[in-house]
Amino acid sequence: MTNALSRLLETRDWLLADGATGTNLFNMGLSSGEPPELWNADHPDRIAKLYSGAVEAGSDLFLTNTFGGNASRLKLHNAQSRVRELNRLAAEIGREVADKAGRPVIVAGSVGPTGDIFAPMGTLTHELAVEMFHEQAEGLKEGGADVLWVETISAPEEFKAAAEAARLAGMDWCGTMSFDTAGRTMMGVTSADLAALVEKLPNPPLAFGANCGVGAADLMRTILGFVAAGTERPVIAKGNAGIPKYHDGHIHYDGTPELMGDYACLARDAGATIIGGCCGTMPEHLRAMRAALETRPRGPRPTLEEISTKLGAFSSASDGTGDDPGAGRERRSRRRG
Repeated sequence: MTNALSRLLETRDWLLADGATGTNLFNMGLSSGEPPELWNADHPDRIAKLYSGAVEAGSDLFLTNTFGGNASRLKLHNAQSRVRELNRLAAEIGREVADKAGRPVIVAGSVGPTGDIFAPMGTLTHELAVEMFHEQAEGLKEGGADVLWVETISAPEEFKAAAEAARLAGMDWCGTMSFDTAGRTMMGVTSADLAALVEKLPNPPLAFGANCGVGAADLMRTILGFVAAGTERPVIAKGNAGIPKYHDGHIHYDGTPELMGDYACLARDAGATIIGGCCGTMPEHLRAMRAALETRPRGPRPTLEEISTKLGAFSSASDGTGDDPGAGRERRSRRRG
């Protein structure tokens, strides 16, 4: 495998990732509760349209439609025997789209959480998690993915298992966690914890960061936490398009393209290198983000006040790493390895 992402990072000081997968697929007819991974076989034209929408909007990198493509998640739909097939198909469709782009575009094999809880609270073991992630990684590798993209993780144990699976598959990888509970992941990990964890891994990711969570403002505060921890690794920012609101029977994200353009430049100025959107982020948001990044000059690192003024209020008083609202302060007792 050639390290296409590293080559691109060497020549650019920012890269635009893609936006939402689920939001876009729901707009194409995906039903609530229907596993989107089955569309890799049943509706490859729609998956190609999903990928192409990001590329045409200016994304340098897009994620495959494989977020729930592990055996544990697919078992809920009696599709656990199709892990390798569905991941391979998703990557193959992506490879075809990327190769027609006329410029370097990275196919990132999405690897989401297993949905299981680790022992002793749950039944998941390190060995089982590695096995599931490795099976998924081999399918993505077969299909031509450039890199594995581990995302929306909340437990450090699952992050470590995904890292080992990437090593077994011989693939480069990136990894993001979702910080959605007062600056922490569901399992209590802070931005400082993740920055420390990454450096202790035998095969650290090419880049790491945060995705999803609450809103763009909260995610920005987490990005400042990574930078304050002193990391020299490229940081990923992949925030939601505003805050979800329930309207007429469906979820709508209130972030405008203009707001996401502001977010993209704030993320760049805060120290993020790979910048994209998560839930609710559509091609029109990506176009605005690309235009903003290309036309607005780089500025000083934003303050928390500047972030909240442009992107909206934070959902909690603290980012989880200290006893005050400042970013990057560590609560030593919560450090994880």
